[in-house]
Amino acid sequence: MPSLYTVLGVSVLAGAVLVVLLRQRPHLRYPPGPKGWPIIGNVLDVPTVYPERIYKEMSKTYGPVVHLQVLGKSFVILNTAKVATDLLESRSAIYSDRMPSVMASMMGLDPWNTVLMRYGPTWRTHRKEIYQHFNIEAIRAYQPLQLRKAHELLQRLRNDSSDFLRTIHFAIGSGIIELCYGLTVDDIDNSYLSIARKSAAAAEGLVSGAFLVEFLPFLRHIPTWLPGAGFKQQAAEWKEDFDALLCIPFNDVKAARKKGHVLPSILNQMLDKCSSADPAGGVDEGVAQALAAVIYGAGADTTYSTMQTFFLAMILYPDVQRKAQEQLDSVVGSGRLPDFSDRPSLPYVDAIVKECTRWMPVLPLGVPHTSITDDEYNGCFIPKGSVVIPNQWAILHDPDDYPEPELFNPDRFTQDGKLNPNVRDPATAAFGFGRRICAGRHFSDATLFINVASILHVLNIRPKHNEHGTPILPEAKATSGFFSYPFPFECDIIPRMSAENLIADNH
Repeated sequence: MPSLYTVLGVSVLAGAVLVVLLRQRPHLRYPPGPKGWPIIGNVLDVPTVYPERIYKEMSKTYGPVVHLQVLGKSFVILNTAKVATDLLESRSAIYSDRMPSVMASMMGLDPWNTVLMRYGPTWRTHRKEIYQHFNIEAIRAYQPLQLRKAHELLQRLRNDSSDFLRTIHFAIGSGIIELCYGLTVDDIDNSYLSIARKSAAAAEGLVSGAFLVEFLPFLRHIPTWLPGAGFKQQAAEWKEDFDALLCIPFNDVKAARKKGHVLPSILNQMLDKCSSADPAGGVDEGVAQALAAVIYGAGADTTYSTMQTFFLAMILYPDVQRKAQEQLDSVVGSGRLPDFSDRPSLPYVDAIVKECTRWMPVLPLGVPHTSITDDEYNGCFIPKGSVVIPNQWAILHDPDDYPEPELFNPDRFTQDGKLNPNVRDPATAAFGFGRRICAGRHFSDATLFINVASILHVLNIRPKHNEHGTPILPEAKATSGFFSYPFPFECDIIPRMSAENLIADNH
């Protein structure tokens, strides 16, 4: 007699076949893609390692829009800026939803995480509140904090650069924690930073196609002792990490408020509005807690990843470093550190920030969108509920927009000593699309600029050398996953003679 799971599996597969037969319009075809197998479709074609590169290769055969069908579910991968803009920007009313994720639900994320939240009134409430704190005008108030943290980073790198990656994470993460919660982080091993690192690692549970349970949701109910059920234990561990992200710093702030300690922070601003007499003055406490966690979790790790890319690029492209330092010496001089007011006069430094964002994007496949109704694009049928994936890595490595995309070349963004407005800004893809574009993009960009400018003005970044004096050059390669980082590497960080005193003077 067949087991219960066999019966359930056959029922699901039969249902998938029925969905396929009912959903496809007779007069329209799906976008092109690899031919699948009966019933299971393209299950075997869904890549789990460096999927962004494999999808880009698929686009050479099938075109910029690639379609996969997995157990009756349509996956649509967008591999160029044009098709991503056409659908996710121009038709944002259709493509602003998120797909229901079994893994996200098992990790406890779906009730509160704004990034993964379904499109609707609750998401709009979250988005409106975040925008109040991170629009391009609001972030100017955070410049003193960003400057102070950039100067602290210089001091720490000057004193000890042996573990520079952790030092960078500390500088970026401690700034985000202070901004969000008003909590001061002085120790590189602080538990709040550990929480941020663990939650970033737990985001691997969100990689599209990585877990079969996303296609066969009934698998979430199988016993954990069954072979193949290891994802359940993994999801439970990741849930603990995300629960810590949501609750621990929030509860600490709440405890401090009870004692009358209300430090300046985004969370305390929201909580003050929650307790105000005007019920329309703000969001409820649960929303405030969720938004602080989203800013804390996403902001620390994405900027940290791009800063790693910057250090890697400076090791591999010393001419870029030298050219930027010449511009800094000319504009800023030897008597002070760079400021935000210098940015218009530092186009090459600005171009380095853009190229870091482009060269190794933090979210290679972005965050998948979902269509809320049937749609037609270029004569092809995109059914309601399709998972629409913007291949941000492919877009940012499109040779039509960025010739020789594998090279780190900030000059691609400049012309006649100025930023070239005719070159596509990587921010138009790296931070997402349409109504789901990252609300913190302006803050992240400003943080990257002031740190890159300050480091280049004061420090030289050089490769390590072996015992024979030969430079040890790291490989320009990033990890595969929901978040992507350069593989760990080493370097020497040496004060520049022309600016050596500035670190101590500004500490």
